[in-house]
Amino acid sequence: MEQSLYISNFRKYILLILKACLFCGLMLLALSKLGETFKTASKENIVNRHNAARFQGFYEEDNVYDLIFIGSSHAYCTFDPEIFDEELGANSYNMGMPLQLTASTYYELRDIFEHQSPKTIIMEVYWGVMTSDFQINETVQLFQVMENDELKEEYFNNVFPVSEKIKYSVDALKYQADYFAYKSGEYDEKIRNYFGLVKPEEEVHTTGTEKYGTKGFVWCDYNVLPGEYDKTNQYVGLNGKDVNFSDTQIEYLYKIINLCEEEGVQLIFVTAPIAPVSMDYIENYELIHNRINEIAEEKGIPYFDYNIINEEENIVTNENFRDDAHLNYSGAEIVCRHLTNLLKEKGIEVK
Repeated sequence: MEQSLYISNFRKYILLILKACLFCGLMLLALSKLGETFKTASKENIVNRHNAARFQGFYEEDNVYDLIFIGSSHAYCTFDPEIFDEELGANSYNMGMPLQLTASTYYELRDIFEHQSPKTIIMEVYWGVMTSDFQINETVQLFQVMENDELKEEYFNNVFPVSEKIKYSVDALKYQADYFAYKSGEYDEKIRNYFGLVKPEEEVHTTGTEKYGTKGFVWCDYNVLPGEYDKTNQYVGLNGKDVNFSDTQIEYLYKIINLCEEEGVQLIFVTAPIAPVSMDYIENYELIHNRINEIAEEKGIPYFDYNIINEEENIVTNENFRDDAHLNYSGAEIVCRHLTNLLKEKGIEVK
């Protein structure tokens, strides 16, 4: 009797193990298929296509650029290399990347120095990317286009939190943000068309174009949407007192400064402007500005904050912005020509 009971229990355990194995196998298969779908959608994302074009163009030639721009999306929406080349006689290239934290910028800069020997780096410093310790989305975008596997491995080992290392190993998790960012608009359009619904005015760009320009710059003639003046403006309620910079990002900002010193490269900080309507919502902006300015003054780095400059000189208006935070081309042209003139006035040579 006892032997029969033992055999029966043994069979139950084996059956449970088999069921668990089957379940895990199906889950892994589902995650694999989902990962393939998400990864494919990621490649269709227009921003990722711009990133690919930017890096492909950059890797085509070695040691030809005097001036290189780095930073977040504010960099590639603001600095048109053609204007800097025209005004300053430089040969420049824009290597700005979406949402890029300073940790990613540091590793990208090391990759840049393996291919180029610029005299000057203009780093766009946006406080919004200085508040997070880590964001896997922007890292994935960089890793998709940066070819240096050794730097990627070092970044992975030194910067990735343990939980994000696990997440990065699963494509379904790694690419999910890209997938939903790209597909959500597509699904929304299909649903609206099926039910005969019209998008609210504040969500519609009635006319406009975004396209990859030249030398890393992204050209756009969109205008701020109606809703971004109030309901969907991302800066509503922002107070400089509540903006805390990440120790990790500050650490890597100093690493960038030290790297440029070691390479004998001149570093310039620039904060691109956000729309005046957005600035109106921010309280105590000077506290944000001062935090960056303190580092610039400590290390002797020229720093031009176009939110401060614009408040003093009114060089751009809301009409010069594609959204509540990024310039369209009309605004980029104004800021580029203002900055090149400012560099000339201050005797700062970039080549």
